[in-house]
Amino acid sequence: MTTAAARLEELGVKLPAVSAPLASYVPAKRLGSALYVSGQGPFVDGRLVVKGKLGRDLTVEQGIEAARLSAINALAAIAHAIGDLDRVKGIVKLNGYVNSADGFDKQHMVVNGASEFLVSVLGDRGRHARAAVGTNALPMDVPVEIELVVEVED
Repeated sequence: MTTAAARLEELGVKLPAVSAPLASYVPAKRLGSALYVSGQGPFVDGRLVVKGKLGRDLTVEQGIEAARLSAINALAAIAHAIGDLDRVKGIVKLNGYVNSADGFDKQHMVVNGASEFLVSVLGDRGRHARAAVGTNALPMDVPVEIELVVEVED
């Protein structure tokens, strides 16, 4: 069985340091075997790398990449909270929020960028229930925000 760290290395992904929260919250909060990961956006080295609305400013492909970056940041928050991604029993739920122009209806495709990335790193442990929600605005004009509920080893 390939470890999550080995899989990340194969994919050429290095988990970033967890960014400081932008307001009064924590990146992740544990309650028993459940870990709640706060919404994560497409930041690299603490800097927002893409912004705008899908269907107006950004293509579906750009949104998919933003969702993937957001999932990388979510994994970083998990690793920071529990130390080792191999302690993840499973991703239970992914909520994906997509900053959408009027008439944009491809939120499911955008959020799939996060879903597919999590499965590529964690295998079956990365499969999850999901919501892909279109919204008229997100903080800082981020295009995608990803939040997770994760089951972790005690």
